[in-house]
Amino acid sequence: MLWGRPIGEIIQTLFSVTDQRLLDAVQVQKEKGGRLGEVLVSLKAISTAQLAKALAAQMDLLYLDKIEVEKIDPEILRLLPISFAKQNRVLPIGVMENGHIALVCAEPFLVDLLDELRLLFGKELDAYVAAPELIMNSINRAYDRLIRQAETAVAELEESESDTIKGGLEEEVVDLLDSEGDDEAPIIRLVNSLMSQAVKDRASDIHVEPFERDLVVRFRIDGILYEIIKPPKRFQNSIISRLKIMAGLNIAEKRLPQDGRIRLKVAGKDFDIRVSSVPTGYGERIVMRLLDRSSVLKSLEEIGFSKYNLKSIHQIINASHGIFLVSGPTGSGKTSTLYACLSQINTPELNILTIEDPVEYQLPGVGQVQVNTKIDLTFASGLRAFLRQDPDVIMVGEIRDRTTAEIAVQASLTGHLVFSTIHTNDAPGAVTRLVDMQVEPFLVASSLMAVLAQRLVRTICSECRESYVPTEEELRELGLDPQDTPYLWRGKGCESCQKTGYLGRQGIFELMLVDDNIRQLILQNADSATIKAKAREQGMVTLREDGAQKVKAGITTLEEVTRMTREESLTLD
Repeated sequence: MLWGRPIGEIIQTLFSVTDQRLLDAVQVQKEKGGRLGEVLVSLKAISTAQLAKALAAQMDLLYLDKIEVEKIDPEILRLLPISFAKQNRVLPIGVMENGHIALVCAEPFLVDLLDELRLLFGKELDAYVAAPELIMNSINRAYDRLIRQAETAVAELEESESDTIKGGLEEEVVDLLDSEGDDEAPIIRLVNSLMSQAVKDRASDIHVEPFERDLVVRFRIDGILYEIIKPPKRFQNSIISRLKIMAGLNIAEKRLPQDGRIRLKVAGKDFDIRVSSVPTGYGERIVMRLLDRSSVLKSLEEIGFSKYNLKSIHQIINASHGIFLVSGPTGSGKTSTLYACLSQINTPELNILTIEDPVEYQLPGVGQVQVNTKIDLTFASGLRAFLRQDPDVIMVGEIRDRTTAEIAVQASLTGHLVFSTIHTNDAPGAVTRLVDMQVEPFLVASSLMAVLAQRLVRTICSECRESYVPTEEELRELGLDPQDTPYLWRGKGCESCQKTGYLGRQGIFELMLVDDNIRQLILQNADSATIKAKAREQGMVTLREDGAQKVKAGITTLEEVTRMTREESLTLD
């Protein structure tokens, strides 16, 4: 009988682990903390499946080496969000004859977790133990099966196939356009509920995606796409038409991409929704970007800069002339950073002008111009016009071509401070990008002051934050010293963060200051790797290094920084 005995003793009994291996593990545990079983796994003394068997024996629970996903009742799965299941490595597999929920888990000793699950299900639990890999694989298979079956989120549409929906598209459009019609029509209710849910979930984008047999709706929350519902395919035209009408798009035009805008009020907040429609082989695909007009812009101090970077940026934005670029992919927070810079220096003594696509926030005292390609008002033409407006500071939404780049350089060399964004993977890459646009290296060297590369990483939910002991391999991947980092932080998952363990995002940054040494390399037409090496030699902190410090401070997780800095890892390799 192994029940209640120490885990080390059980592992030795079951798997013939030597005394020396056990002593080594105990020593590692004393130095770094953590659970003995997990230390033995990290030392490769036992497998994760063997640890699960030992835990089952210690807790006197049944160990499962197979999970029959096909027999799991979908109704039980609907009670447990997939994000919670994955975060905690638990899966409900059935209802026992006594009414208890049969639950397979990887860590049966987590009493708080089991108590939370009892409350969630409203029933007692009968726990089983399985290897983490088996549980995760079964979770994916079980929920994939559930998604294929589930249309309950739009059951209302199934039950109310009105004449409008049964009719052709023309009839649907007329009925949806009728302002005197029934506001509670199923299609309208579904679209409105999607908008409200997106706001509630802090989504930045809504995707409505047609496929051969499905229509899928996904939300992007903190940079990650989550599937929300799969409305029945036959309602696709009605949903797409409703969205196009709201956005002021031509509903009869299905062959060309279209852009529109929806303005609405949700929960007392004003939202500006940019709508993009693109024709695909299975119908029109709609993507909506949500912009909260009532949200408060963050200051430079709130964005997440290190003390050194913050001090350097203050010096840059208070210069009299030069170019300051912010680089990164779409959705990495570049515009928010530039708005924070403008807000910092926005005084009556300065004439600040911006040309943007679109104007995302209204800045008091700043002249903001919206790009309009239909009348040939582009970044380049707007920037050229600004030079005749006696500006002190100019912000250009993006430098994407040679003409815009050359005018920006000209503006900076004639005594103006120019802010803009550019699409590159890192800060040194912005230099070579400008040269690739055929801007002369001597002009780049003489005008560029600094480049800030950035990414947004998800931050750990403060409500369910917990510490854990990482492996040495994980720490070394981010350049952290195992001796100096006994533990890290992660989110356990709770109602506040929708069981994801993350709530909100913060930037990680790479600031390259262009000094005489960097200018010399630019004049020599050096590649970005050479420029980066010199910048690091002079103290530049890379994206991954800045992220590692935020991991160590408990702001984000090791997995998040690794995910967002994969390009840097490949470069270093």
